[in-house]
Amino acid sequence: MRVSLFVTCLIDQLRPEVGEATVAVLERAGCEVHFDPRQTCCGQPACNSGYRDDARTVARQALEALEGDDPVVVPSGSCAAQLVHLADLFEEGTAEHARAKALAPRVHELSSFLVDRMGIEAMPSAFRGRVTWHDACHGLRDLGTRDQPRRLLRAVEGVELVELASCETCCGFGGTFSVKMPELSVAMADRKLDELERAGLDAVVSADLSCLMQLGGRLQERGSSVRTLHLAEVLAG
Repeated sequence: MRVSLFVTCLIDQLRPEVGEATVAVLERAGCEVHFDPRQTCCGQPACNSGYRDDARTVARQALEALEGDDPVVVPSGSCAAQLVHLADLFEEGTAEHARAKALAPRVHELSSFLVDRMGIEAMPSAFRGRVTWHDACHGLRDLGTRDQPRRLLRAVEGVELVELASCETCCGFGGTFSVKMPELSVAMADRKLDELERAGLDAVVSADLSCLMQLGGRLQERGSSVRTLHLAEVLAG
C-alpha cells in the first residue's frame, strides 16, 4: 500500500528522528511511503489562536501537498484531528471546502492506521523496560484513539506496559495555552509527573510530540531519569 506521510512541524523541526522512525515502521508494515516536501503545517496553532485567515493560508498548502487518493498517515493525534476538520475553515460550497471534505476520511493517526486499516496487532520490535502510555487529548477525545497504541505496545518484546490513573489527564501543553498560562501548564504537567516517577518507569510513550516536549522538559528540569518516547520510536526498535 502506498501512503502519504504528513510529518508535522514539531517532528520536522525538533525531533526528525521520530519522522524517520515513522517511515521505518510503515515500511516494515509493507507500505510504500510518499512524502511531499511542499507540506508545512496543518494550521492548528493559528486556528486555535483565532487567526483563521492565517490558518486557511496554511490549510491550502496542506491540501495541495496531500492531493490524491493515498491514505494520509500522521504521527500525531492533534495534527491528524486538524486535517480531519480542515473543511471547517472554508465556506460550504467552495472548491476548498470540497477538497478538505474529501481529504478527511483519508487521514489516519499512526497507531489507528496500523491496527484499524492494516490489521496489524504486533510489530517485529523490541524494547526493554517499564513504560506507560500518555493519551494525548486530540487523539483520545477527538479521534477516539485509545486501544490501538496499547495493543501495539503490549506486543513489543520486552515491554511492560503500566497503566496509570492519570493516563488520560492533559499534560498541560495545549499549544499556545502553555505560553499564555505557563504556571497552570507546569502545574498540570507536574501532577502527572509525580505519579509517573512514583511508578518506577523507564519511559513515558505517546503519539504527540507536543505532549512529549511538555513532559520531557519538566522531567529534565526535575532531574528525572524517565525518558519520553514517541510510539514510532518504540515500534521501530
